[in-house]
Amino acid sequence: MPLSKLDRLLAEIRACQLCAAHLPHGVRPVLQASASSKLLIVSQAPGRKVHLSGVPFDDLSGERLREWLGVDKAAFYDARRIAIVPMGFCFPGSARGADLPPRRECAPAWHPRLLPLLKKVDLTLAIGRYAQVGLLGAQAGSNLTDTVRDWRTHLARGVLPLPHPSPRNQLWTRRNPWFAEELLPVLRERVSLALGISRGGRG
Repeated sequence: MPLSKLDRLLAEIRACQLCAAHLPHGVRPVLQASASSKLLIVSQAPGRKVHLSGVPFDDLSGERLREWLGVDKAAFYDARRIAIVPMGFCFPGSARGADLPPRRECAPAWHPRLLPLLKKVDLTLAIGRYAQVGLLGAQAGSNLTDTVRDWRTHLARGVLPLPHPSPRNQLWTRRNPWFAEELLPVLRERVSLALGISRGGRG
């Protein structure tokens, strides 16, 4: 059976060498997508552990994100249901104990070709500041907190902005209790609807 346009593009992305000279740990694009994906997660870039495993969100951030979404690993890693497309597909390296920003070359090179092929997406999650600016452009707030606080406006356009689920951001969630009280219940409900999961159930 011949490969679909999306399959050919994913193979091209996984063979990409665009940023090779700037990646201290080497090239390893990490993403998942299918023409039938109903939920699109646009994140920042893989971390060191994800770079080693090649599995998106294969770390503590992933555990926390799945808790936020109310899905188990089986649903999360089913590309037929969930697409995971970072702003940078490869681990950019780290400095001073923190990961570097996604490479600037990546999203402009691939997103305009990839995202239009995900025609079944019902809900897009913009995780972290880089994803929010990349997806929302001028509609993003002046900072992450303002953008996430205005989630109702963005959700009306099909995009739900979230902070990064890194354990480093626990202080942010404590300082912004409205996130857990107001946004997370809506997030879980919308994810359940998109994936066809009965409310209160998983995967």
